[in-house]
Amino acid sequence: MSPPTPRRSRGRLAVLALVAALGAASFTAPPPALASSDTSSADTTAAAADYLVGRGVADVTGEAAETGMMGYSSFDQKTSGIHQRQRSRAFVVADRTSGKRVVYVNADLAMVFQSVRQGVLAGLKERYGSLYGEENVLLSATHTHSGPGGYSHDVAYNLSVLGFQSATYRAIVDGIVESVGKAHEDLRPGTISLGTGTLTNASVNRSRTAFDRNPAADRAAFPGGIDPAMTVLRFRQGDKDAGAISWFATHNTSITNKNTLISPDNKGYASYAWEHDLEGVRYLDNTPGFVAAFPNTNAGDMSPNLNLKPGSGPTEDEFENARILGERQLDKARAIYRDAKPVGGGVDSRLTYVDMENVTVNGAYTPDGKEHRTCPAVVGASTLAGSVEDGPAIPGFEEGMRTPVASIIEALQIDTPDWLATCQYPKASLVPTGLLSNVHPVTPKILPLQIMRIGELYLVAGPGEFTITSGLRVRRTVAEQLGVPLDRVLLQGYANSYSQYVTTPEEYDSQQYEGGSTLYGRYTLPAYQQEYARVAKSLREGSALDRGTAPPDESGRQFNFQTGVVYDNPPPGSTFGGVLTPPDASYARGRTATVEFATGHPKNNLRRGGTFLEVQRLVDGAWTRVLDDGDWSTKYRWTRINGLTGTSKATVTWDIGADTAPGTYRIVHHGDSKNLLGKITPFTGTSPTFTVN
Repeated sequence: MSPPTPRRSRGRLAVLALVAALGAASFTAPPPALASSDTSSADTTAAAADYLVGRGVADVTGEAAETGMMGYSSFDQKTSGIHQRQRSRAFVVADRTSGKRVVYVNADLAMVFQSVRQGVLAGLKERYGSLYGEENVLLSATHTHSGPGGYSHDVAYNLSVLGFQSATYRAIVDGIVESVGKAHEDLRPGTISLGTGTLTNASVNRSRTAFDRNPAADRAAFPGGIDPAMTVLRFRQGDKDAGAISWFATHNTSITNKNTLISPDNKGYASYAWEHDLEGVRYLDNTPGFVAAFPNTNAGDMSPNLNLKPGSGPTEDEFENARILGERQLDKARAIYRDAKPVGGGVDSRLTYVDMENVTVNGAYTPDGKEHRTCPAVVGASTLAGSVEDGPAIPGFEEGMRTPVASIIEALQIDTPDWLATCQYPKASLVPTGLLSNVHPVTPKILPLQIMRIGELYLVAGPGEFTITSGLRVRRTVAEQLGVPLDRVLLQGYANSYSQYVTTPEEYDSQQYEGGSTLYGRYTLPAYQQEYARVAKSLREGSALDRGTAPPDESGRQFNFQTGVVYDNPPPGSTFGGVLTPPDASYARGRTATVEFATGHPKNNLRRGGTFLEVQRLVDGAWTRVLDDGDWSTKYRWTRINGLTGTSKATVTWDIGADTAPGTYRIVHHGDSKNLLGKITPFTGTSPTFTVN
């Protein structure tokens, strides 16, 4: 039966703001050739290793105050401090036989946009020439929803942030480049081991209505409606453990859209706990140490909110949920890590650019066996409903909206041509972002499709949020083309660019939040399967792959409506860094120490690679830093006291752990002030001492 002809909608261009609910150095010469005889200073074990392995961590934290946050796309959610800093974790793996190398990055970000990829590749080219480029660099995000936004070149993802935020963008790009640089300098002969397992208590299907529409053969792969698979790569340098990458599908949304502190959420906690608590890494020491990345896979319909409501499950405390869900991922990853088996095989990668709005899909990949086409991007009405399990968006919109008949939609719609609405059927077409992008970039058209090989593992880099069944179909297609077992192929989500969701055609028909957010129509997934098969074929054969046409650099067409810092003043009777509220004289373990300081605006200096706070302990007559603003137990909050006079305060809290050493402590605040002439001056404030007993 043919779909009905949709009515031509009438609306106002001003509603484009609603799209915000989409939630969404000098050249260094390359190292010597990677000959198998290059043992450097490594021991005999390392000399026999097949690979060179390097790892690195760097800070990518953006503006910590008065900047819209990325993920939930709530206009009211603006940064007001730091719970934990965001970090980029990079691995460089080189095949000592072929000389080929690949770069894998996982960063505590909501998304990796094409803008970020362009900036990172430019930075790497400046440092290393052609050593690291489009084809052999994979950038991925954990998908935390608690970081500053405004770093895309597409309008849809910057609107709730009031435009492009260049300081946050530079922090992200520079931090990623720095992490890769550290991994590059850290290259040592090493080995790789691979392990797999299952984790069943860290995710729940938030879109079961859509999932249940899939064929029985697909549903049978996920008996609980979740993808419980965890895959771990273990890296060693010589006889020492160097790091791990632990893939698992769950949304990084334990922390809700009511939070305004920067946080890497559950996956960030897992990384921190492994690196800091178990391996003794201290990020501000800036020395190489164990690197533990916890990337996502096909998490489009996987929620960590086990009670299927925001911030709920297993407890009603969002930060505690982030800790528990992170701990569950950590515990399973370490168990798999211990039993991982050594693997061989080379490293390689292929990438091509595809115009996803104009793909003719062969019937071999479509449900009805007939040829179909993708469509120019359209945002559906159900997109504006948001995912009610993780973060509802705009009242009046509901998941499952399939026809543009509701009065609220009629009032808000932008003109969508009949042919496009028909192509996107049964989506209730709301905003034709693909057509608007012909005037100014709103959502992406051209996407990078990449497959990377690391030993026996193949990563299909997906520039969006694939549901578990979408990921399964892509993995089946690629595994068949490569001739490898299915569990050796992963869908690496949130990679290289961002284009919202990818659902199966069957899921698309139900028009839940994920279906309404599948930009290119009902045959988006079959188009991906077809194009990834082409990339996989090139990788298998070792043949060249047509690069396609890369998307343009849109950095010159960005705007920003966010007010900058005019000037700072300390409160009357105080100076910058002055203590407004001192700590108590003593605290027992389990209590929270609180100090308030007169401060300047955090935008004056992001202190990337540094900290806004220190908890110091008196040891042998000298003050020693024991915690900073990257630690789980501390929080730095910025509050504007008076906007007219430019006065603000910093509140530093420390939840004193049960294992805290007794002694004398103090809290230090580092900040920067800006005068009327624009001069920025650093300052430091120190609290009175207190004891922990």
